Amino acid sequence: MAAPCFLGWDFSTQQLKVIAIDEHLRVIYEDNVNFDKDLPEFKTQGGAHVHSDRLTVTSPVLMWVKALDMILEKMKSSGFNFSQVRALSGAGQQHGSVYWKKGSIQILKGVSPELPLHQSLKACFAVSNSPIWMDSSTALQCSALEDAVGGAQHLANITGSRAYERFTGNQIAKIYNQNPEVYAQTERISLVSSFAASLFLGAYAPIDYSDGSGMNLLQIWEKVWSAPCLDACAPGLVEKLGNPVPSHSVLGSISPYYVQRYEFSPDCKIVAFTGDNPASLAGMRLQEGDIAISLGTSDTLFLWIQEPTPALEGHILCNPVDSQTYMALLCFKNGSLMRERIRNECASGSWDDFSKALSSTVAGNNGNLGFYFDVMEITPEAVGIHRFNSENQKVLNFPKEVEIRALIEGQFMAKRIHAEKLGYKVMPKTRILATGGASHNKKILQVLSDVFNAPVYTIDTANSACLGSAYRAIHGLVAETNVPLADVVKLAPEPRLAVTPTAGAEELYRPLLKRYAELEQKVIYNPTSSCHTK
Repeated sequence: MAAPCFLGWDFSTQQLKVIAIDEHLRVIYEDNVNFDKDLPEFKTQGGAHVHSDRLTVTSPVLMWVKALDMILEKMKSSGFNFSQVRALSGAGQQHGSVYWKKGSIQILKGVSPELPLHQSLKACFAVSNSPIWMDSSTALQCSALEDAVGGAQHLANITGSRAYERFTGNQIAKIYNQNPEVYAQTERISLVSSFAASLFLGAYAPIDYSDGSGMNLLQIWEKVWSAPCLDACAPGLVEKLGNPVPSHSVLGSISPYYVQRYEFSPDCKIVAFTGDNPASLAGMRLQEGDIAISLGTSDTLFLWIQEPTPALEGHILCNPVDSQTYMALLCFKNGSLMRERIRNECASGSWDDFSKALSSTVAGNNGNLGFYFDVMEITPEAVGIHRFNSENQKVLNFPKEVEIRALIEGQFMAKRIHAEKLGYKVMPKTRILATGGASHNKKILQVLSDVFNAPVYTIDTANSACLGSAYRAIHGLVAETNVPLADVVKLAPEPRLAVTPTAGAEELYRPLLKRYAELEQKVIYNPTSSCHTK
């Protein structure tokens, strides 16, 4: 009898990835299909099509199905033993939506094992190009939704976020407004995650609580669809969405198609798929009070939170590994590109010189504070470079080493201030888990640790959504017995302690954080639109 293993899938924007882990959580197989390179017939760039209005961004649904066919064939030809897979789960890029045509459920249930899946399903979709998270064409629908429920803050109180153009409810409303006949032909609307789960289940998979809370449609407290939000988007929507389920739910056994075509065990279980950010929370094994910061092209921060306070910025989602708690998500556009520009200007393009400059200046930067936004920031909504001296007066420039510290301190102070607005509190056991390019720089991490007054750990998460999906597959098998994910993933490699806060850091930064928050109000851009794109 082959040793059992578990599969984690990630239907991300640019590629489809799979990872297999054994009972000891060791990775025994990984593979991927790159949409642009491996499926050139779909003519995508970065896995998507940007339409001529520059606002509409879609991906071909059949490309995702064909990628699954391709990766399963690759696994088969490599000798992968599908019969040892006990359970699988997965993640999908958040906010994308798939529209199943009337009658598709019969086709999905009866696919022939003689044919690749994409050939059987090619006539199943009422919309052949799915709107995805990069789309920002629904400003009108966002305004209408906020108006319908009594304003942006009220919508955030219900669904965890104000109206965002990429969120699924607004995308559905646009399809209903512009193509009512297409909407009428649709019998089921899936998220990318529940669509991918449906392919394995051979039936429509329900939307899970966590990914469902990125739609502007789910009441995040009661975990049911919000009738006023559904009504504001399109008629008869509740039937088309199905009932949401806990993220750890076992949805059923794998479709006979995979048993016959690839020799999966008929007992292989499908655990609900979720969004890529929630799956990363599982992959990084966040616990209560923890905060994860990905320092990449954009900086993303997500945290495990007990009592969130939804705000006009950021997002509150249901926690994918503990349905009694929440995760908060904040995204900052001016991440690594901003750091690289200041490095090039102030440290001759050298990270070593950048780090030396950071070490040569004192924590708190003698009261000099800066805001660095080359592109319009999401949180806060501001643009431009704004420098203030210790007297809160605007200044045109800083000495190079002061500039470097002002940038790094400013980026991390903004993260702490906005996390606290969503209900985050630093606890004695709080850990910061840092990933992404800048997490390799110890001097940058020291500032992060000091500003948050918490130890910083680094974690290797090249495939955190995939790995998190594999962990969730194992967890799904025991979750009904109230075993927490932490117990299931004990054998996974521990994050490595990188730095601890400098003594006195909290006392030093507390007044600076207050000043930074006050100055931020001075630099906020005042747009006329009430709608946010990212």
